[in-house]
Amino acid sequence: MTISVGDTIPSVDLATMGADGPEGVSSDDIFKGKKVVIFGLPGAFTPTCSAKHLPGFVEHADAIKAKGVDTIACISVNDAFVMGAWGKDQGVGDKVMMVADGSAQFAAATGLELDLVARGMGMRCQRFSMFVDDGVVKSLNIDEGGFEKTSAEQMLSDL
Repeated sequence: MTISVGDTIPSVDLATMGADGPEGVSSDDIFKGKKVVIFGLPGAFTPTCSAKHLPGFVEHADAIKAKGVDTIACISVNDAFVMGAWGKDQGVGDKVMMVADGSAQFAAATGLELDLVARGMGMRCQRFSMFVDDGVVKSLNIDEGGFEKTSAEQMLSDL
């Protein structure tokens, strides 16, 4: 069952890339007491994700944060090394928190998993964007095939 507006973000263990390597972070740490825009995508370094989806959130980070958002987070079923390298490659700096859902726990717990086993890519995350206030989903957009419904521009209009 896919997470819905009004639901609480499940508590799962995730990771980010720190100065000394991977660092554990829980979803509770990311969302508790904060206003968070989180967007998920099928994979780091993939064409649409690298050319359009992530760059849009980097470009519009200041405008999103000006609407009261504390954190913008990008999550994907990749490890912290890959998410860290992708963040560097995309020049995200401190504009977007790059979150690794290496075992697809977040994707599965939210019902946002995407089965790409037949294409040799394993279980991934659907392309989505959410606005979450203190752990409660306030808006949710899911895209199938494109990225427009989950873009930074769409999130700006949602806020």
